[in-house]
Amino acid sequence: MDSIEKLSTAITLIEEARGVPLSASCVVHRGEILEILDGARIALPQDLSAAEAILAQRDNLVEEGRASAEQMIATAREDVARMIEQTAIVQAARDEAQRILDDARALAADERAEVESYIDGRLATLEVILNKTLDAVARGRDRLDGANDKDVLSQLADDK
Repeated sequence: MDSIEKLSTAITLIEEARGVPLSASCVVHRGEILEILDGARIALPQDLSAAEAILAQRDNLVEEGRASAEQMIATAREDVARMIEQTAIVQAARDEAQRILDDARALAADERAEVESYIDGRLATLEVILNKTLDAVARGRDRLDGANDKDVLSQLADDK
């Protein structure tokens, strides 16, 4: 920034100028100080334009940074939402799998009870049939035993 350097030179020149005794005034070379101040006046608009351009660049960089940060935050939020959704999907799948297993176990228990009931009924029928058969066998044996007694009695009657 050339204008600032020229103003600093002018200030230094005035500070180092020879003072007038018993006053606050000093003696400076008019042509020299005017040349320095004219140079500062000419350079000032250019320096201001350069400063404005630098500020505009800074503002653009800040805005780009802000937009980039907002984009990163939006992307992160989407990623988090996706992860949560995937977690919810996984949890729903686990819940559904558990429900299916519970249903299958309940169905198996019902079918087992039904099969056991059917088998118990068939065994009860078989037991009844076997008991009747045993009764029939016992009656048959009793008749056979009774027939032998009659044969013995008939033999006794024949022996006489």
